Amino acid sequence: MQRKKRDRGAGFSLVELLVVIAIILIVLTFAIPNFHTAQEAAHETAVVQAIHTLHAAQTQYMSQFGAYATSLAQLGPPASGGPNSRAADLISAALASGQKNGYLFTLTATPNGYNINANPKVYNSTGRRTFFSDQSTIVHQNWGQEPATASSPEFNGGG
Repeated sequence: MQRKKRDRGAGFSLVELLVVIAIILIVLTFAIPNFHTAQEAAHETAVVQAIHTLHAAQTQYMSQFGAYATSLAQLGPPASGGPNSRAADLISAALASGQKNGYLFTLTATPNGYNINANPKVYNSTGRRTFFSDQSTIVHQNWGQEPATASSPEFNGGG
């Protein structure tokens, strides 16, 4: 009986596998930072949308109760029973909790209306910008850890 000779073309050599692994690692070196940047940008876009949602909820709250809500809880769902001025059920429970999309939201009353601040929970991880808005509905941004204010540059939708 003759033994069959092993066909050299049937598999990959160790060198070929190492070259493929090296190429994959090089690609990942470039892809992971880009993925992280894209993820932060997606969070920031969702945060600006949440701010617009809060403006719409404040408009509806004003229409129903004759004043702006002074806290996120007043705009959120009630713990029990139907909607009322203490919990108008105008925003999701997640947004009413003050934490959404890696950001911390605050709503404060002012003599003329309200202020909304959205700051990253972990700066440079969940977001690179802070956001501010008020009853004017203009969204302002700050590239940095300091909370944005009414004097910060306007957010124009870009980076």
